[in-house]
Amino acid sequence: MSHVTYEKDGRIGRITLNRPEVMNAISLEMPGQIAAAVAEAEADTDVHVMVLAGAGSAFCAGYDLKAFAEAEGGNPGVQDMPWDPIKDYQFMWKNTQDFMSLFRALKPVVCKVHGFAVAGGSDIALCADLTVMAEDAQIGYMPARVWGSPTTQMWVYRLGMEKAKRMLLTGDKVSGREAADMGLVLKAVPADQLDDEVEGLAARMASVPINQLAMQKMVVNQAIEAMGLNETQRLATIFDGITRHSPEGMNFKARSEEKGWKQAVQDRDEGTFDWTRNTDIPKSNR
Repeated sequence: MSHVTYEKDGRIGRITLNRPEVMNAISLEMPGQIAAAVAEAEADTDVHVMVLAGAGSAFCAGYDLKAFAEAEGGNPGVQDMPWDPIKDYQFMWKNTQDFMSLFRALKPVVCKVHGFAVAGGSDIALCADLTVMAEDAQIGYMPARVWGSPTTQMWVYRLGMEKAKRMLLTGDKVSGREAADMGLVLKAVPADQLDDEVEGLAARMASVPINQLAMQKMVVNQAIEAMGLNETQRLATIFDGITRHSPEGMNFKARSEEKGWKQAVQDRDEGTFDWTRNTDIPKSNR
């Protein structure tokens, strides 16, 4: 079963993350299927713009922690020790490039976020050209607290230094309204207006010739790439592997195996667990 669906709708190519039973959590197959859908839209001379969305109750809840963190033993995301950093880098760099197919496509991509776009799901959403959120949706990279570094690092390029640090040094989630106010996404609208807002924006761009769209996007992207985007992403991808194989990262996986990933995530996000000492933090020290 495909974890990403693609359909052509006149001048719009519709890419949909399609694991609604797990809030579109990222599987091994999903990144490559995103890139394949982008390639299909790029090759179609009738398609002018892409709309990226998630099926079900959320856009994307990040990597599937049941598969990568809770599962006993090694897997492509967490190797048995001693780990091979280059093997990990190759795995995550491919995923990063698959997500970045949205950014590098000549045709514009509008991302529609409802529910959640968190952890690796925020990587996907922020690789789009224009991201529109429901006001009550949530976006953030909580694994910045332990077990992750966003490999696309679009936070700094969208927010600037200080606001990017605020998000990555806390691992906080923010609402669509706050994300729009801080400049992380284009716009936030009430949830019942999200579809109409995205459709109107996509239709407006779909009336522009493909070559015009491509040239405008290429010029803007070139400015970002000249700031060192590729080098930043390489460093972030290396650091992401280190976070998962550091003592704290291995303690997170061990806790996920023992207590389940939901408990480990709660401990991480609420700041109630000392990952270095592998023990609960006393209430008096929180």
